[in-house]
Amino acid sequence: MWNNNNFFIIVVLLLIAAIGGSVLPSYMSKPLEGVDAIVVYKQKRLLEVWFRNKVIRTYPVSLGGNPSGAKQREGDMKTPEGKYTIDWQHPNSSYYKALHISYPNAYDILHVNQGVNTGGDIMIHGMPNGLGALYPILRYFDWTQGCIAISNVAMEELSAAIKNGTPMTIYP
Repeated sequence: MWNNNNFFIIVVLLLIAAIGGSVLPSYMSKPLEGVDAIVVYKQKRLLEVWFRNKVIRTYPVSLGGNPSGAKQREGDMKTPEGKYTIDWQHPNSSYYKALHISYPNAYDILHVNQGVNTGGDIMIHGMPNGLGALYPILRYFDWTQGCIAISNVAMEELSAAIKNGTPMTIYP
């Protein structure tokens, strides 16, 4: 049933969509020079980009829908914890660009219960294709299957500067 509340919600979402996709944060006005490492702090919901031993960018992140603790198995909705690398860029992602994280590593495989599928396809990615304007809302929720989500603007910048083999650490 249509009412004034529905109209208000639609207007607010349209305003967010109009503003969210067109505002470039001031800290992104200078392109990344390079990236030596990526560090994610799950509890702080923060991704840091490091170059020459200093943090040069920080991005807010959304995580898996059940973010506390390290990933143990496929489908647990947890984001992994540990040392990884960015090992490839996904060419046909369902999200705005995607950088694959080398999960599971040898430690993850050794510490999972035998016979349990650890899962894989953990990525840093932007918003679902066609829904980038929802970032102003989605950034406040943990909604991925275990991936690390950032804005499309941040993903554009990060994916242009990342090379395969870039080290990454994910802390609790």
